[in-house]
Amino acid sequence: MPIVRWDPFSEMVQLRDEIGRWFDTLDKKKEARKGAVWAPDVDIKETDTDIQIKADIPGMKLEDIDVSVDEDQLIIKGERKIEKEEKEKDYVRVERSYGSFYRSFNVGVPVKADQIKASYKNGVLDISLPKAEARKPKKIEVKSGEN
Repeated sequence: MPIVRWDPFSEMVQLRDEIGRWFDTLDKKKEARKGAVWAPDVDIKETDTDIQIKADIPGMKLEDIDVSVDEDQLIIKGERKIEKEEKEKDYVRVERSYGSFYRSFNVGVPVKADQIKASYKNGVLDISLPKAEARKPKKIEVKSGEN
């Protein structure tokens, strides 16, 4: 078996290449997000009695927001429209997102769909999903087959 000389710099070059691949992946994800449809940020909190969801969707009209529940999925969707297109003016910077969004969440517990409440105030959509009573297993008495 031949003796191979250890070169510590080759491992450093490999490490540099690996770190470079990580940053390339991050740059590609950032580029993908630029063209992606926007999605509002949400907070989800579970209490003993309900699940509370707050979504930041400022600048939207109530009629452009749709909330629905399908079994254990809560769906929030809508569209934030540009107020007015100004053809004569050039923007120096545009950072606000416009267009359609769609968010869905697996609630994870049975909820009372007929008692769900949603309100929209100051750019925050507030949804309360009351939990349904958990079904308890039914105990079945086993009787002896002997008389």
